[in-house]
Amino acid sequence: MQKSSRLAIFALLELASDPERQVSVSEIGEKYGVSSHHLAKVMHTLGRAGLVRSIRGVGGGYSFSGNARRVTLLDVIGLFEDVSPACEPLDLATPAAEKALCQVLAEIDDIAKATLGAITLATMLKNIRRIEQRSAARTTAADDDAATADPRTGPG
Repeated sequence: MQKSSRLAIFALLELASDPERQVSVSEIGEKYGVSSHHLAKVMHTLGRAGLVRSIRGVGGGYSFSGNARRVTLLDVIGLFEDVSPACEPLDLATPAAEKALCQVLAEIDDIAKATLGAITLATMLKNIRRIEQRSAARTTAADDDAATADPRTGPG
């Protein structure tokens, strides 16, 4: 996956997590450690696709304007990459090994497209929340263990 596709997905997830909020390119760029210049180009493409809305002026930025339940990862990737099959149609003179490899690569492409086409931004947001909750629970448990440890004998 190209960098632009990843940036677009990160930006959309950031914006879709709170569609009422306006977020600046620099804020998103800082969070993900990317160039604001490159991200601005990505945001422009997302704006042309109707997925984000640009708000000008003081306190401006971008807000999410798509439908998180309908926009899939494949939709986003397709804005930045060619998602057509990797192998060109083969003719009769093509060696069997090349045809076999092309078939395998086509199957991999089909599986990847089906998976990416089935995962919406809403699904990703649920996954993110689940991961954050597990992380918070682990941190709380570790803090509890540290607080109850006897300094002379160590944890537990």
